[in-house]
Amino acid sequence: MISKIRCAGFGGQGVVLMGKLLAQAGMMEDKHTTFFPQYGAAMRGGTANCSVVVSDDAIASPMAQEPDVVLIMNGPSLDKFESTVRPGGWIFYNTSLIDREVERDDVEIFKVAANDVADEVGSTRSANMVMLGAFAAKLGTVSVEALLDSLDVMLEGKGDKIMNLNREAMKRGAALAE
Repeated sequence: MISKIRCAGFGGQGVVLMGKLLAQAGMMEDKHTTFFPQYGAAMRGGTANCSVVVSDDAIASPMAQEPDVVLIMNGPSLDKFESTVRPGGWIFYNTSLIDREVERDDVEIFKVAANDVADEVGSTRSANMVMLGAFAAKLGTVSVEALLDSLDVMLEGKGDKIMNLNREAMKRGAALAE
C-alpha cells in the first residue's frame, strides 16, 4: 500500500501540522513516511500545502504530484489542486469555507464542514483536526488512534486545554466518516 496525500489551505489553518501528524502517525504504525511542506510568502493568510506519502514499502519520492487524496481547507486550494488528484482518488474538502462543488466526476468526494464542527467543539483553529479525523476514519491510511497518539508527540507541552480540544475535534471528524 502506498498513499500520496496533499494537504492544502491558507497559512494559519494548520495545514503543515496536518502533514506532520499524518507522517508521525504512519511512523507509529511502522510504515514508511515522507513529509514535504511548501509555503507561500506570507506567514498567515498566504498559501500553505504539504505532501505526505505513507507506504508499507520504501518511498522513491517525497512529492505527491498526482496525489491519491487531497485534504482541502479553502477555496483557492480547491481551485489549485482539484485537477491534480489521480482518477479514482479522493477529494476531502471543507464545506464551511468552500461554496462550490467539485467539478470532476472521476474522483470520490467527501464533504467535511470542518470549521463548523470545530466551532461546536470550541475553537475554529481545530478545523484541521476535524478534517484529519474524517480522512483517517474514512480511508484508514493511518488509524484515528495513531493520529491521536501523534498529537501527544507533536503538541507536547501545549497544555491540556489545547490537547483535549484537538483530540475532541479529531474524534468528531472521525464520527462524520463512520
